[in-house]
Amino acid sequence: MYAIVEIAGQQFKVEAGRKLYVHRLEAEQGSVVEFDKVLLVDNEGNVTVGTPTVEGAKVTAEVLSHLKDDKVLVFHKKRRKGYRKLNGHRQYLTEVKINEIVLA
Repeated sequence: MYAIVEIAGQQFKVEAGRKLYVHRLEAEQGSVVEFDKVLLVDNEGNVTVGTPTVEGAKVTAEVLSHLKDDKVLVFHKKRRKGYRKLNGHRQYLTEVKINEIVLA
């Protein structure tokens, strides 16, 4: 059984017991969060597609930790002009573990 869920503006395929890295959530470490924007549910071949979401379906997850992703370097250059600019970025992430997918 799996579901497609929208979490913090991005869509993820989730299954029970699976760990995900999502954009930073405003939740304490060790707390349980619920995601109710379930777009699709596959229950052993029985696929339910939401319009736009599946009614009564939700996904519960536990917040494991907050961390930062690897650094991404952004380099801009204009040839023959002497213009060079280097910028770095580290995205804030939250590691969550999917506990269960609930259907109504």
